[in-house]
Amino acid sequence: MKYICLGYIEPGKFQGMTEDQQHAMLDECFEYDAHLRANGHFASGMALQPPETALTLYWKNGKVATTDGPYAETKEQLGGILVLEARDMNHAIQLISQHPGLRYGPWEIRPAADLNQMMQESEQRRRNETAR
Repeated sequence: MKYICLGYIEPGKFQGMTEDQQHAMLDECFEYDAHLRANGHFASGMALQPPETALTLYWKNGKVATTDGPYAETKEQLGGILVLEARDMNHAIQLISQHPGLRYGPWEIRPAADLNQMMQESEQRRRNETAR
């Protein structure tokens, strides 16, 4: 089963480290990611650029509107996403508990939703609508 793991970090925390500390953090995290990958647990992952590069889209008065910045204003900002293959939530917790990035900020783990049946039902409804 896939679990979406959201890694958070306090803005400026990474930038406040010395270059050696940054390198040590990155090396530890990438080494653990390689371990996860080698053992079939790392399905995908991506770091995010700082929150000030985000753009939020929403629906307002019948059209798309945008605001600069992330959707949620929190102390910690989403720093990256990791898609993990794990047997169950306890296994996902065990794997992320060993990730060095946990020492720099919290991680949120959510089971990925399987939308295949919903997508197939939607596709069938749209086909039926087109056939009318």
